Amino acid sequence: MSLKPDNIEALLTATALGGVSFRQTTDAKGVCSAWCTLASSSDLLATVALLKTLGARLSTMTVFQPKASPPPPAPKEGEAPPQPLTFFGGVIQDGKSYEIAYHFDLDGDTLTLIVHVASGGQVDSLTPLYRAADWPEREAMELYALVVRAHPNPQRLFLDPSIDNAAFERLIPYSTLTNAGVSKGFWEKIMATTGPKS
Repeated sequence: MSLKPDNIEALLTATALGGVSFRQTTDAKGVCSAWCTLASSSDLLATVALLKTLGARLSTMTVFQPKASPPPPAPKEGEAPPQPLTFFGGVIQDGKSYEIAYHFDLDGDTLTLIVHVASGGQVDSLTPLYRAADWPEREAMELYALVVRAHPNPQRLFLDPSIDNAAFERLIPYSTLTNAGVSKGFWEKIMATTGPKS
């Protein structure tokens, strides 16, 4: 079994001009899962538009910040310094860059479309194609140093407005992150109305 259409790898390769890395597996029940990494995040919108024409549904998106690669050994005398390790497409594996995975359903099979973006980088919004991208993209902008270009409503979802974006980039006390003063006041109102339980 394979994803439908059978030539999906060729279609993705023809659409993503920067190049793709593609692999797929099929489990014992015949369910196929595929992963397509784009060499360039600038190919994202065109590739997702192709998937939409194939009937793909966007399930969700996830953002991951892979750890930095271990430093390469020091060069020996006369050797050129080693080049930093990069992801497919050239984004440096520095522990600050992101792997953004868009998870699609294709008639019961899954396709995960992956792009790598440097910290502070930008990626196109999928909301013109999928309204379901709205909240995951807003959450990504809130929690990470990412910009989602052309998002129609980049307002905050969860974090207190006094907290800068990219909350997952630094340590913030949970009570500050969630504005625990609001929940404390809410709890006090409940207690005033119902009284303490005995």
